[in-house]
Amino acid sequence: MTLDAVRAYHRATKHRPSRYARSLGYMDWEHQPAPFRWYDGAPCVPLPQVAAERSPRFEPACREGRVEPRPVCAETIGQLLQDALGLSAWKQAGDSRWALRMNPSSGNLHPTEGYLICGAIDGLTERPGVFHYQPHQHALEHRAVLPALLWRSLVGRLPADTMLVGLTSIYLRESWKYGERAFRYCQLDVGHAVGALAFAAAGLGWRARRLGGLTDAALTEILGIGVQEGIEAEHPDLLLAIGPAVGGAPRLPSVPPVFSQLHWQGAPRALGSGHHPWPIIDAVHAATVQRTPPTLTETPAVCAPPEIGDSALKLRPIIHARRSAASMDGRTGVSRAALHQILHRCLPGPDRVSHSVLPGPVRIQLFIWVHRVADIEPGLYCLVCDLARLDDLRSACDPAFDWTPALDGLPLYRLRTGDVRREAAAVSCGQDIASDGVLAVALVADFERALEAEGPHAYRSLHWEAGNLGQVLYLEAEATGIRGTGIGCFFDDETHRMLGMRGTDWQVLYHFTMGGPVEDSRLQTLTPYHHIEAQDPPSSA
Repeated sequence: MTLDAVRAYHRATKHRPSRYARSLGYMDWEHQPAPFRWYDGAPCVPLPQVAAERSPRFEPACREGRVEPRPVCAETIGQLLQDALGLSAWKQAGDSRWALRMNPSSGNLHPTEGYLICGAIDGLTERPGVFHYQPHQHALEHRAVLPALLWRSLVGRLPADTMLVGLTSIYLRESWKYGERAFRYCQLDVGHAVGALAFAAAGLGWRARRLGGLTDAALTEILGIGVQEGIEAEHPDLLLAIGPAVGGAPRLPSVPPVFSQLHWQGAPRALGSGHHPWPIIDAVHAATVQRTPPTLTETPAVCAPPEIGDSALKLRPIIHARRSAASMDGRTGVSRAALHQILHRCLPGPDRVSHSVLPGPVRIQLFIWVHRVADIEPGLYCLVCDLARLDDLRSACDPAFDWTPALDGLPLYRLRTGDVRREAAAVSCGQDIASDGVLAVALVADFERALEAEGPHAYRSLHWEAGNLGQVLYLEAEATGIRGTGIGCFFDDETHRMLGMRGTDWQVLYHFTMGGPVEDSRLQTLTPYHHIEAQDPPSSA
């Protein structure tokens, strides 16, 4: 059974204090795959870069319908892709140089590729087409021209000015470093990219929604990746509808078969050589393929959305400043009000940018180790993102937990008080970054219930939901004046034991921490597209 394959993969790739999930165990630098996909032979369309200062305020942009929509044109599409999937900076240490991107990624390895499917747009394309986004050059590689009739048949039920953005994953990029656990990280990175696209769209007054009605086979046809084979191949994830009037839980009609007959331009450049195979990743991928079109529903609200404040903070500078902290200072704290704001943004609701992008049930709950928050006792807390699951959560956890309401207006419950820094680090593979921050979070999924209700593909969508929440935490950290970082290395079952959870009904998928960052003075920071101004050749560094 495919569900058994999913459970077997998840069990086999758990980190344990006595044994980490299988990987090479060393850094095979000679065979590191290239971080950028190029389609050799595809015409390249440069995109405009838009200064980050041209931005709505952060707080209203987090609520749909509060920012005046911008028209769809070459400039706004350039801004959308720049803010979601583009480069944010380059770092350099000695002779080594590497790019940072707007969308977070485990190990900065970036397995996620982005595609734009759009109609005729002034200054960009005279005819509908399929494009691959190339972040190194901030450009679109033109893969195929779509006949006008085909484009209308595809999006005829969607609002005018809607474009489609597709995401795919190259598992090799993560497995090169992380081995068998890489499939998990690829799915988390899809969630990061979904969140990044949602907030980038919000900066234009647009909305983003995952499209229902698509199988993986149909998405493969639409994106033109069906001819790719082997360990370097891209695998389809999802398609988003983005535009000024997108809403609800949109879906596509059946995909016309003529996509496979289009003239696809360009061939994917090889990412390297000497790649190590990981058959267990092939097996879990096969088990989790979306074979039937998903039916998506709007996400219900847990509590009233936060009031829009008068903060002068702007959205796009926060997006562009987002980084993953490498270590925390062990001193910085935040106010009670700041914690309230951070956690409120994590709660679902149909008008909240952070959640409306992935319509459907809420399956992730947040367990929080609080270290340094003014007027909040240090201890272990739980933010219940689906109140209908509160009783089940309480039954699943340590019976000694208090479950005392901790913050007015939020479903935040105090489980126990005391210094929890050592245990936060211990279950995060012994990493001090989980204890030296303001707080650390374990994102725990309603695992078995989701698999039984939605089938094996839920394994991927659970990680997408967790990664999307991770993007919310990243941006909230920047808005609060601190910094966040995702923690992919954690001891799965040790986390469950700490919470008192037995069995597999609930499973931790992601850890996260926020705090005052310690900057590495040895690193030089370069602007994101300095190599374009200098007319450097494309780099695989």
